[in-house]
Amino acid sequence: MNSDFQPVDWSYNANIYEVNLRQYTTEGSFNAFGKELPRLRDMGIEILWFMPVTPISVVRRIGSLGSYYSCSDYTACNPEYGTVADFRNLVRNAHGLGFKVLIDWVANHTGWDHRWTREHPDFYKKNASGNFFDSNGWEDVIDLDYSNVNLRNAMVESMSFWVRECDIDGFRCDMAMLVPLDFWKEARTKLDGQKKLFWLAECEDIPYQEAFDAIYTWKFLHAMEAYWRKEMDMAGLYSILQYYEQEFKSTTFRLFFTTNHDENSHSGSEYERMGDAAKAFQVLCCTWNGLPLIYSGQELPNLKRLDFFNKDPIAWSGKYELHDFYKTLLRIRKNNPAMRAGTLANISVLPAGEGNKVFCFLRKLEQNEVLVAINLSEENISFVPDNNIVSGEFRNSLTGELHQFERESAIRLSPWGFRIFER
Repeated sequence: MNSDFQPVDWSYNANIYEVNLRQYTTEGSFNAFGKELPRLRDMGIEILWFMPVTPISVVRRIGSLGSYYSCSDYTACNPEYGTVADFRNLVRNAHGLGFKVLIDWVANHTGWDHRWTREHPDFYKKNASGNFFDSNGWEDVIDLDYSNVNLRNAMVESMSFWVRECDIDGFRCDMAMLVPLDFWKEARTKLDGQKKLFWLAECEDIPYQEAFDAIYTWKFLHAMEAYWRKEMDMAGLYSILQYYEQEFKSTTFRLFFTTNHDENSHSGSEYERMGDAAKAFQVLCCTWNGLPLIYSGQELPNLKRLDFFNKDPIAWSGKYELHDFYKTLLRIRKNNPAMRAGTLANISVLPAGEGNKVFCFLRKLEQNEVLVAINLSEENISFVPDNNIVSGEFRNSLTGELHQFERESAIRLSPWGFRIFER
């Protein structure tokens, strides 16, 4: 079985946008979301990740609509959103605009009234009383049994359905570390034979990089939050990024984010958790070595927690204040070879004045160079990069102005401000 999978070519310069379909529009449907595709493409989005599109169990449902992650049928669509034909059409239209499409796959558990509970009760783990149960304390789901070969085959066939019927481009695998690693290798080997796919794991367990192209970076998310609370310094941030560089293969992309559906709904928006540092950390997530994740509404920006189990639409204003902010960052990522994830690009972390308050680094690949300086403080800061590392003429990526580092080498940053320069 292949244990040396390689990411698909289109993923190296990509980014991922998580679609919370239920809350995206008042209709909450595939067809309503389809109207947003041109705007998201203009913003520079490459990959659309749809939270689970499958029907939601009724038995032991939480809230009025239930959790997306409590599935009742792996090969059907939640009627809230539309039909399989509607989703197929949405994927086709997204492909026509240049997007790739991932769907969320929940392989560890199902809802209590999933069709398999009736058709294949042997697919599930049982407690000492012989009843279905969940080992993680989630009241609306029950655990599947991966010692059962027939369950494994049925799960792969269910995944294959979406590749075959809707031509999706990959999977975001929910709580991947709760499912045996050898299953993911088996599934990927079989499904990649059908179509070369992109595989994202909600997991940062080191062994799981053997099966996946990209992994989560919860450690760094919590480090950013700790930095805002003044419980961590710059050295702590660097040490965690260094941990990822040392422990993961260059071709296992790190997915960096300041928020997602779990963080927003259960812990608060990034502005609750990171305060004034939120936007600065969004810049870092878009420019460090990895793939950036943008969650539904971040381009607004969305300042509220979205209800997870009930209808609670994003309060779109039509202004999209951060559209151009993300468009600029994603353009640099897409077009500059030094920003390509998983390459041999050299990343040099640079000292940036006294106080260790500026996160400054240079990404370099052959003649391509990108200098990023992010002020992670509430002070105005001016500093001079080391001319032995940064020299010559660069263009300010945000203003288009040329900057000669020998002649006017100081970089000036407002509180929580940033600059990006490209050679």
